Amino acid sequence: MKNRLAIPLALGILMTISYISTATATNLETLMMPGELIQGHAKYENDCNNCHQRFKKASQNKLCLKCHKKVAGDITAKEGFHGRIKDISNTECKSCHTEHKGRKADIVLLDKETFDHDVTDYPLKGAHVNVKCRSCHKPAKKYRETPAQCNDCHKSDDPHRESLGKDCAKCHNEKSWGKAIFDHDKTDFPLKGKHKDTTCEGCHPNERYKDTPVECVTCHRINDVHDGRYGDKCKNCHTAKKWKDIIFSHDKDTKYRLQGKHIDVKCDSCHRGKLYGVKLGTACYTCHKNDDYHKGRYGQKCQTCHGFNDWTKAVFDHDTKTDYPLRGKHKKVECQECHKGNIFKEKIGTECYTCHRQNDKHKGQEGKKCERCHNENDWGDKVVFDHGLTRLPLIGQHAITPCEECHLSASFKAAPLDCFSCHKSEDKHKLRLSNDCGLCHNPNGWELWRFDHNTQTDYKLDGKHEGLDCHACHTKPVLNRIQLSTACSSCHQEDDIHSGRFGQRCERCHMTKSFKEIVLH
Repeated sequence: MKNRLAIPLALGILMTISYISTATATNLETLMMPGELIQGHAKYENDCNNCHQRFKKASQNKLCLKCHKKVAGDITAKEGFHGRIKDISNTECKSCHTEHKGRKADIVLLDKETFDHDVTDYPLKGAHVNVKCRSCHKPAKKYRETPAQCNDCHKSDDPHRESLGKDCAKCHNEKSWGKAIFDHDKTDFPLKGKHKDTTCEGCHPNERYKDTPVECVTCHRINDVHDGRYGDKCKNCHTAKKWKDIIFSHDKDTKYRLQGKHIDVKCDSCHRGKLYGVKLGTACYTCHKNDDYHKGRYGQKCQTCHGFNDWTKAVFDHDTKTDYPLRGKHKKVECQECHKGNIFKEKIGTECYTCHRQNDKHKGQEGKKCERCHNENDWGDKVVFDHGLTRLPLIGQHAITPCEECHLSASFKAAPLDCFSCHKSEDKHKLRLSNDCGLCHNPNGWELWRFDHNTQTDYKLDGKHEGLDCHACHTKPVLNRIQLSTACSSCHQEDDIHSGRFGQRCERCHMTKSFKEIVLH
């Protein structure tokens, strides 16, 4: 009886499945869906593989992000809402966006009233906190497509009509659009004095900010009581603090300081034309040509001898008015001794060598800077020279050696620099240890020599070699670098009873402690 009922029941189930499959064009997995997909996902409903992989729940997130590429980009860049979710890599998409709830289901689950805008790329500050969502987020646009620039929303509020660009944040902030915070000091024209109280429209009529002139005369031409005779450089005399306060100082603001009787001279006495149109000469001769009783013989630099207090009193101080103060015996030298031609047309050199060439016993070898050794008191008095500035600083015994010991003539540069040139007679080695005395000796004392063969060479002295006289190995004269063979056979060839049959590497069997002691390595 049971078998009779089971067969029809099975056939009925198969027919039902076949009917449903034909009617909905789905597979077995579709039949097992817990519910329909939302309208946006409806086109993927007949192919579960778009969102699921059999027996692989972990791969579902990857399939979601494969379609939602912009969300995936936010997560990678750690931007936007999804990019700021903590532990997002271990969070499943379905934990927030649960599907199969029907075509009209809302799987975004966004609560606009409680949503924290700080987790987005645009935290709300100031007046933005109380703005309705729909004011920025339009119905037909996705939230991520909402523009974030001030000008995108406030273009209609811009009284400048974009003449100052689109970066509203330079002057405005979120607290109040009407309060500008623009810092004029960061422009090429910082506001000072009375300019601070001037309205923007005073200099920027009709919202014109670009290429606004910064010259005073542009705005203050009407205040110019000089009618342009003193030029357009108002700031030379006037300040932004107060137009009527004159701050021009001839001493500080020009290259010609007014001194002595010049202080009482009227401006028009010198400035007879336009103040800046006519360039005035600053030389005394420009005004005092008729007062020159030298008739030009001493040139036109009157100020070198005459002062501003009294033209008739001539005083010339060579120490302060030239680049060459007169010291020592130079104080008694007559002017014509050096100035033999026209006093200003002739350019006199200030180098000692100019006059003292005939006194140079070094014949130019020491250069032309005589002052390095000589002074003005007397050419041969207290000659000082710092040998430390040469290629051979004097240390040790050299410091107290008379100059004549090394410098046999006034041609000082002819003196050699190497030790051997002077100490050749003291070389007891007869060049067998080369001519580089500095390897062992030092300037503190010729007998105070020190040489460590173990650290200063590549050949360590041990055994019988230790304490050997240097000349035992160094038998031939050598110049410069010592290049002596380290092979045993180079010294012990006569001791080789094997007559070379065992090669030249004696150290394989013999030791430096005793040549007769045999140790096979």
